[in-house]
Amino acid sequence: MAKIRITQIRSKNGRPERQKRTLEALGIRKLNHSVEHEATPQILGMVEKVRHLVKIENI
Repeated sequence: MAKIRITQIRSKNGRPERQKRTLEALGIRKLNHSVEHEATPQILGMVEKVRHLVKIENI
């Protein structure tokens, strides 16, 4: 499967708890932190919910 790199580019302060937990579930801890994941439907769905807070790159 394809891999993607997810980087948080906007703060999670003031966001709904659900979006904060989605970032945690993706493994993103702080601003400008990047993680790599397989591009599974589950991961892509999570990324879609916080798309305004993250940057996605194909690897």
